[in-house]
Amino acid sequence: MRVVIAEDTALLREGLAGLLTDSGHEVVAKVGDATALLAAVQEHEPDLAVIDVRMPPDYSDEGLVAAVRIRERHPTTGVLVLSQHIETRHSVELLGSGDGFGYLLKDRVLDVDEFFDAVQRVSAGGSALDPEVVRHLLTPHQEDDALATLSPREREVLGLVAEGRTNAGIAKQLWLTEKTVETHVSSILGKLGLSHSAEGHRRVLAVLAYLRASTA
Repeated sequence: MRVVIAEDTALLREGLAGLLTDSGHEVVAKVGDATALLAAVQEHEPDLAVIDVRMPPDYSDEGLVAAVRIRERHPTTGVLVLSQHIETRHSVELLGSGDGFGYLLKDRVLDVDEFFDAVQRVSAGGSALDPEVVRHLLTPHQEDDALATLSPREREVLGLVAEGRTNAGIAKQLWLTEKTVETHVSSILGKLGLSHSAEGHRRVLAVLAYLRASTA
């Protein structure tokens, strides 16, 4: 896999590069700001861009703005955004932009296996949303009657769906059969008023579209 890394902190940038290189991936560019990131993606057309949310000059949302442009201009490049804090509005918007997007809190990088699981899923066209972001999204508002109707197990399953997990992956994590997971997912989609025919990433987008509406 060919990867571009955009991170203004040199230590983390080099650490990410080392992890990816040691696992057999090719880091084709390492940059410290959004302008250099866009130029690197344009030049190399990588399989994956790993992007810090806050970079020079203003340290606000430069990485997210660049990520949106990459999704528009280079749809085959997976985008994995790293953030120090939960910023749900941007994460849901970007996940809704199509396949091949991930959003992790930086602490998640410390779990190397989890980081590489996200890298593989995003580069393969899937999604990977940080569990902390998902939990924040799934906190029901007072007026959110539909989310409130979900059972604790359904909320647990929904959280894993929103992370981008398959039914098989959910079944393995929760020690359930795939048939049971399918039943839970069907019930969840019904309670949320979503299409039962949605599969794969479309299913994740359907759930997150609902969550985006309920948290607006």
